[in-house]
Amino acid sequence: MGDYSITFARSARKELESLPPKEVNRIFPKIASLSEKPRPDGCKKLSGEGNLWRIRVGNYRVIYSIDDGGRIVDIIQIRHRSDAYR
Repeated sequence: MGDYSITFARSARKELESLPPKEVNRIFPKIASLSEKPRPDGCKKLSGEGNLWRIRVGNYRVIYSIDDGGRIVDIIQIRHRSDAYR
């Protein structure tokens, strides 16, 4: 495991569990890699949202916060791109 712990909001865990297995197999390794590098190439800080970041995984967006002091990446949402910013 990396330097950062990964935590999931209950809603994000449910969103991940509701996805087709093929999508979970694409998304989960990307989430796991955030423990090594919480700000990977291609990540974006969401403007006006405090400390929220997002990564793209195909048509899905993983929205998360980074606590550098506590070394925690908290996964907040995993949504299809059409629903991610509502």
